[in-house]
Amino acid sequence: MNAFRVKVLAIAGKVPALRGTVDAMISFSTPLRSGFAMLASITLLLAGASSESRADIDDIDSLTQAQFKPFARDLVSALSYKAISPAEPLGITGFDVGLGLSVIETNTDLPWGIALGSEKSYLTVPRISLQKGLPFGIDVGGLYATIPGTGIQFFGAEVKYALVEGNVALPAIAIRAAATQLAGLEQLDLETRTVELTISKGLLNFTPYAGVGKIWGDVTPENSALKGLVKLSPESPDMVRVFAGLNFSIFLGSLAIEVEKTGDNFGASTKVGIRF
Repeated sequence: MNAFRVKVLAIAGKVPALRGTVDAMISFSTPLRSGFAMLASITLLLAGASSESRADIDDIDSLTQAQFKPFARDLVSALSYKAISPAEPLGITGFDVGLGLSVIETNTDLPWGIALGSEKSYLTVPRISLQKGLPFGIDVGGLYATIPGTGIQFFGAEVKYALVEGNVALPAIAIRAAATQLAGLEQLDLETRTVELTISKGLLNFTPYAGVGKIWGDVTPENSALKGLVKLSPESPDMVRVFAGLNFSIFLGSLAIEVEKTGDNFGASTKVGIRF
């Protein structure tokens, strides 16, 4: 068992719904019954997230610049666009509508304890996403996501172009450009931009995929965050993201599971929904 697999399983273990399925995804073998169990589990997780007591990141001005830097990297890693889908295009009549959940490890607890009032060793990010196929191998999409217990909400949009659409003999290869924008925090402005390359190959009902990309972020303190003893300067992290996943389809339903490493942050994601 290599170090990456151990790290991902440790992160997934913090959310019981992900624990059993991430190990299966890494070996590219997921029983059908696990898909239905995951659908029920993620529904409960999303419902639980909406009922979590609200708290806001409202003490950023108490951070030093040295603390704000890893804090900004954690945010860019968690808020960057995650499509959680293969490279193959949907086609002109195709749709992909899903509910998803990501678990992203933080680099250090301390800045979160200062800015939020409670330390965070990982961030949970429930989301709803939509992708629509267009002609010429182009897909467009968007998402809305939140990080419960922080006041963070964010929106994202993507455009994907299939360089190779894939067939029985050839894998699909696609390039994706995406962006996200933070909403809901008075003390912080954040946006990310992503370019990534994805490859996937369908095998019966399973489509394994993998990719690599680059993320650029701009994290800017605003309003009361600039009134502290030390005036914080903006941070602009840029990170490489590598990821691998598996999409399982039956009839119109789909289940996707993905692991990633963005900069120094490990993470795992899942998405259930309708894909055709």
